[in-house]
Amino acid sequence: MTEHEERKQRRLDPRSLRGLAHPLRMQLLDTLRRSGPATASQLAERLGESSGATSYHLRQLAAHGFVEDAPEHGKGRERWWRAVDQGIVFDAEDFKGVGPEVRGMAEMYLHEVANTHARELATWLSTRDRWSEEWSRSTDMSNATFRLTPELAAELVAKMHAVIEDYRSRGTDTDTPGSEQVRIHTHLFPIETK
Repeated sequence: MTEHEERKQRRLDPRSLRGLAHPLRMQLLDTLRRSGPATASQLAERLGESSGATSYHLRQLAAHGFVEDAPEHGKGRERWWRAVDQGIVFDAEDFKGVGPEVRGMAEMYLHEVANTHARELATWLSTRDRWSEEWSRSTDMSNATFRLTPELAAELVAKMHAVIEDYRSRGTDTDTPGSEQVRIHTHLFPIETK
């Protein structure tokens, strides 16, 4: 898939969640999406894990359709893996009425997403002095608080995602001077005020 092709997204359901709801599996999938195909050994080195652990969890991800072989990269006995899709859609409606085990996995998944966002932001903050002044001026870390109805909140989320997709379609390829991968986190949630 080139950077300008439409992103294929995977909608999580209770069955597929079983294959993904593990911190290392989520890291493996995210690394393959961001950095491209790799072997279990390469991923182990990058993530500070054993190759046995990464190999096991890659097979679990493959059994649930999240990753697949990338044979065009392999030489000899090396097994290369690639992400099947480029995004995950988690809709709470798909998990209504599930049992406690699946609810627990859904909670673990969502908390790990939040932890990943926090780690990525902390990494940026601790390494921002390594980037050019131009990149430093082009970043954002902001928040806003105001009152909305659930309908207006859903509309705002849809509009934010539409803006992101517009910029993704206008994105550059790896050969464009000055271009870098960027990470965008969006969060919208109600807060208690009492």
